[in-house]
Amino acid sequence: MPEELIPENPEQETEENEAEKVKQRKNGLYPGVSDELAANMKSGWADTELHDLQPIAQAEHTAARRAALSARFPGERLVIPAGNLKTRSNDTEYAFRASTEYAYLTGDQTQDGVLVLEPTGERGHEATVYLLPRSNRENGEFWLDGQGELWVGRRNSLAEAEQLLGIPAKDVRELPAALTEATGPVRAVRGHDAAIEAALTDKVTAERDEELRVHLSEARLVKDAFEIAELQKACDATARGFEDVVKSLDKAEATSERFIEGTFFLRARIEGNDIGYGSICAAGPHATTLHWVRNDGAVRAGELLLLDAGVETNDLYTADVTRTLPINGTFSPLQRKIYDAVYEAQEAGIAAVKPGADFRDFHDASQRVLAEKLVAWGLLGDLSVEKVLELGLQRRWTLHGTGHMLGLDVHDCAAARTEAYVNGTLEPGVCLTVEPGLYFQADDLTVPEEYRGIGVRIEDDILVTEDGNRNLSAALPRQADEVEAWMAQLKG
Repeated sequence: MPEELIPENPEQETEENEAEKVKQRKNGLYPGVSDELAANMKSGWADTELHDLQPIAQAEHTAARRAALSARFPGERLVIPAGNLKTRSNDTEYAFRASTEYAYLTGDQTQDGVLVLEPTGERGHEATVYLLPRSNRENGEFWLDGQGELWVGRRNSLAEAEQLLGIPAKDVRELPAALTEATGPVRAVRGHDAAIEAALTDKVTAERDEELRVHLSEARLVKDAFEIAELQKACDATARGFEDVVKSLDKAEATSERFIEGTFFLRARIEGNDIGYGSICAAGPHATTLHWVRNDGAVRAGELLLLDAGVETNDLYTADVTRTLPINGTFSPLQRKIYDAVYEAQEAGIAAVKPGADFRDFHDASQRVLAEKLVAWGLLGDLSVEKVLELGLQRRWTLHGTGHMLGLDVHDCAAARTEAYVNGTLEPGVCLTVEPGLYFQADDLTVPEEYRGIGVRIEDDILVTEDGNRNLSAALPRQADEVEAWMAQLKG
């Protein structure tokens, strides 16, 4: 990885470019830039401006989302930043991921971008997206700065961005000063851009900004046609990622869970932007740890692999799917008994997902089945199922809720009000996961020894439709016999 060729001598910057000094690097190998080289680098470049660009696929949907937001907050300036790069270590950064709110309203994924909705009267707003323009060739930024075009790639020009997004675009470097001078009520999405927040510090309140964040979270509870298509695309790619893993289980046995992690990641990068969250590649007793993302353990025949992973599409919508697979291709009798219990619980949960149902219904249906199984297996003494559910005693082995909203975030709509989310009612366009599980910890002395170290979860992504639901991840088998047959076919 090369180092930027940053000039060490600040006196070489002209007064004219003083405000746009290129960031300098300590210990660079070049002591500076000669006048001749600087002049040479300014000229001889072809015009690469792109013309007659077509709007991005979701442009009409983002316009409708902005219109709905405008109607909710008439007369108020709304500021929604994409966010900035975050340092991983020294001068390397994490891969940039635009804030969910910004991506939802613009379709753009550009670092440092900011969407501003400027009120145009009692009702209505004028939207402007503030972006970094093409990197400067006059002051050398394009080849000297670590974020210049020759280092990290070409940015769209403001004119190109306008054509793609369907939103007027301006230089984001002018925005903080403009916001500092702005008058009237303002709301902003916090936590993504410190410079923007500093410019608004005396104009916003935490309470009003939280209302904006909550509204944008609730706006995503019901997905539009573009979002549903993206979620289906994510699930389809995820299914192919699971197939890749099954085909390579012998290599994972020879190495570790990291081979599984890397195999799925390859599919995510080929067919999408990334993984939607850290892949859980939990073999053997690691399957009893809900968020096992270290993925450094052994993969052994005779044990189970709990794989919880999802592809994130290029437009940032993610799948969230879990399958628990016998590493050698065949469930043992006890593994199958536990697996079948979870499958039955998931079937009950999925059946409860329909328009007009309470959000909690699928959770309650799944938990009841699991409580019945635990009582039948003698793990809860002589207590009735009703008493177990009343006291929540099944949770020692079920641990987590049975599902959550899904979309741009793997746990989407997280800031929504409780009455709109977990105490809300399902309607067509809602997409959620149904993911019951049973987890018997390796050190749990309250269960027979043979149960210890077994963890099973089955998770699918379910869309509420007009007449019931659709399983977006149905391409992956769930029933035990079908899982074994599928694995045998893939392994050849």
